[in-house]
Amino acid sequence: MSVPQQKTVSTAQPVGRPVPLSILDLSPIPSGSGAGDALRNSIDLARHAERLGYLRYWVAEHHFAAGVASSAPAVLIGLIAAATDHIRVGSGAVQLGHQTPVAVVEQFGLIDALHPGRIDLGLGRSGQRRAEIVAAAPQAPQPARPAVPRESRVVDGLLIPPPFSFAELARSPQLALQAALLQQPGALTPDFADQVDEVIAFLDGTYRSPDGIAAHAVPGEGAEVELWILGSSGGQSAQVAGERGLPFAANYHVSPASVLEAVEAYRDAFTPSKVLSEPYVVVSADAVVAEDDATARELAKPYGLWVRAIRSGQGAIPYPTPEEADAHVWSEADRELVADRVDTQFVGSPETVAERLRVLQRVTGADELLVTTITHGHAERVRSYELLAEAWHGTRTSGGEVVTGTAGGPR
Repeated sequence: MSVPQQKTVSTAQPVGRPVPLSILDLSPIPSGSGAGDALRNSIDLARHAERLGYLRYWVAEHHFAAGVASSAPAVLIGLIAAATDHIRVGSGAVQLGHQTPVAVVEQFGLIDALHPGRIDLGLGRSGQRRAEIVAAAPQAPQPARPAVPRESRVVDGLLIPPPFSFAELARSPQLALQAALLQQPGALTPDFADQVDEVIAFLDGTYRSPDGIAAHAVPGEGAEVELWILGSSGGQSAQVAGERGLPFAANYHVSPASVLEAVEAYRDAFTPSKVLSEPYVVVSADAVVAEDDATARELAKPYGLWVRAIRSGQGAIPYPTPEEADAHVWSEADRELVADRVDTQFVGSPETVAERLRVLQRVTGADELLVTTITHGHAERVRSYELLAEAWHGTRTSGGEVVTGTAGGPR
């Protein structure tokens, strides 16, 4: 199938200003709370993000997680778009392996019909990747092998930890069940590149079946959504984004070991299109900001315990309090399990975190940074984003709001 071209967009950046900041929200459920509270917190945070000058507000897609409420991105995006006025709202990312391209286009076309020109459709192959990991996992327990020495490296000031191995997690019966439940019985997910091409064709109104029959997505066809590809490595996602001339989001916060190869693979594969004349890269980061380093470290204490639950096959637990995190007795195996994520979380005062983000931006060449912040308390999360915006852009109004430039991005 030939790849239809999307609408022309601009990547011009304001002269003399830092790259834009955006937000990725998992709609975390704090311990002692529920999904309703988490979703209301997300809507409230989006309103603050708009006031503070963040460029876009993306929500993730997670399933079977007691500590995450963002299981249906299109629904949450519609609610957030309705509660805000101009900030871009989108998915980071829709797991395309769990849905058909036309269903995704219809969902986002519906939202765009009510909020035209504000919606980002980020696509990822994590759903397909989950099924591949499960299928490739040995069915019988394997004999223990000597641990491979784990060595980090520092590239121009940026920590690049050793890669995390999903071998143990892949043998989890829970993961296999989840992969099965997210797929219709007997269904096979098409190749990710083919799915992306179908999404583009439905948006452009040029879809034809292999035998030449046209089909049209209504709503969806002609929608002003901005199409993105998200990826954690230099594999197919980066290749697909580059070859189709689409903007690409690389995950330092999920897979810090491979962020540089992901960005490099995307740029190497990039072909100019009507969407972009040159590559456009967003890079994600975990961050917790407070008035001083010590306070920020206290707020960030639960993060390691939360990551441990995910990587041990339990799934994201309700986000603990610092006191609950203190109560956990850590083994060396626990610490090894989460080291790459904990060591690459940006925690500290506004100045500390802003400087580390500048390093991330410089080393990756990011055109935009996507920040995700989780704290147990909602007020602390809002405050973290407020302090970061102030430090990043460096200006306040007399009313205490941060004045920022929201221009930039592939819009």
